[in-house]
This record gives sequence, structure tokens and C-alpha cells, in this order.
Amino acid sequence: MGHTKEQLLSLLQEHEIEFSQHEHPVVLTVEAQAKYVGHMNGALTKNLFLKDKKQRFYIVSALAETKVDLKVLSQRLGLGKGGLRMAPEEALTEIIQVPLGCVTPFSLVNESARNVSLLLDQRLKTQEYYFFHPLSNDMSIALNLHDLDKFLNSIGKLPAYVDLEADPTVGKDQPPDLAGLVPSGATVLPDPPENKASSQGHEKIPVSVNSKPTVVTAVKSFDAPERRNHVLLRIRR
Repeated sequence: MGHTKEQLLSLLQEHEIEFSQHEHPVVLTVEAQAKYVGHMNGALTKNLFLKDKKQRFYIVSALAETKVDLKVLSQRLGLGKGGLRMAPEEALTEIIQVPLGCVTPFSLVNESARNVSLLLDQRLKTQEYYFFHPLSNDMSIALNLHDLDKFLNSIGKLPAYVDLEADPTVGKDQPPDLAGLVPSGATVLPDPPENKASSQGHEKIPVSVNSKPTVVTAVKSFDAPERRNHVLLRIRR
């Protein structure tokens, strides 16, 4: 089970990381968050949870106004065009263990997220303070660059600040400039649990049709009492 908001706040205090906390209703977007903390001294951030084709995961944390082109970023990481896409919702709960709308660098505090790569917007360095959700989107906490780096170092993550709006040429003589930020290993999501209470039972029966090996899936249908013993044969060759 992942860290709770309370555990994270206690951890920050334990490491003497300074922050201010601001409670508000649950928000799912930067625009909604701005209604409650946008008037305060601090920059709003957007946080993207991404994956590549090899099941490697990334968090991109940027100022709200920074333009992040996933095609360009994919090429800069050496993944080719279209190499990055939004991670599926199940990865939120299995990998970084936070609800929808709660992705931030703080998500990396969970052990299950140890292989997730973090790309920080270089423009964060221009701000005195910025806001992130502390694993829960009913609160925002503000901290400065020094304390963000201090938190990342405390969990063994080396901060990597990137110009996310840059579009350098990538080619034979110009290798991807961000290739070093690609995670070294893939993360495998567990298979979803089987629903033993399913209304259908499946049984594979080996048979032979025209002397060719065939697998038949027998599906017992329980849609209506009068069809309880009916068996449908689906033949795959």
C-alpha cells in the first residue's frame, strides 16, 4: 500500500523540508486548483504520467503554461515518434499508487515507483515557490526549488531539470539529448484478478476437425433458466 498524505507530510517534516499547506475541495485540473491557490505566492504545475512501448514509466512536472510536445519529447528520449503516451489508469494505482489527478514528484516516495523516471521543467528554477498535491488532491503544498531537491535526494532520486520546450535535431550525428533519462528496466503490471463469480464458465476442449488440430472453447451460458445447459462451441483454427 502506498504512502498516505499524512505520512508524506510527516516525512517532509522529518527531513526538515519547509512547505506550506493549503486545504481545498477535491480538484482534478490545474484550472480548478487555481480557484483556491492561484492568488497565492506560488506557480501552478501540471504533472503528466507517461509510458513508452516497453512499459517504462515517466513523470513530467512542468509549469502550467509550459508546452510539452510528446512527439518531440519521445524523439529526445530516443524512443522515436509516438514513443510516449499517457499511462493507463491502472498504472496510477499499481505503479505510483495515487488516485487520478494526484500525480506529482511526491508520487515517487512509494517503493513501487522506484523505476519511474522524473523530468522536471527547467522553468521551475525561475519561480520562488510552486504548488503540488501531496498524494491527495484535496490539498496543495507550496515549496521552493531547494526543498523539492531535498525531498528527491531523500528518496534517492537525482533531480533532472530539462528545457521541455526545446526541439533539438536528432539524427545520426546528433544523438537524443535525453536518452540518459530513460528508465533502465521495464515495469510489469500484475494481471487483473480473475472474477470467479463470472456468469460464464470457459473450458478449452482439444478436438480434431478435418484432421487439423483445433481448439474449441465451450461457453456455458446462464443468461436464462431455460438455456442453463446450453453449450456454444466456438471453433478457432
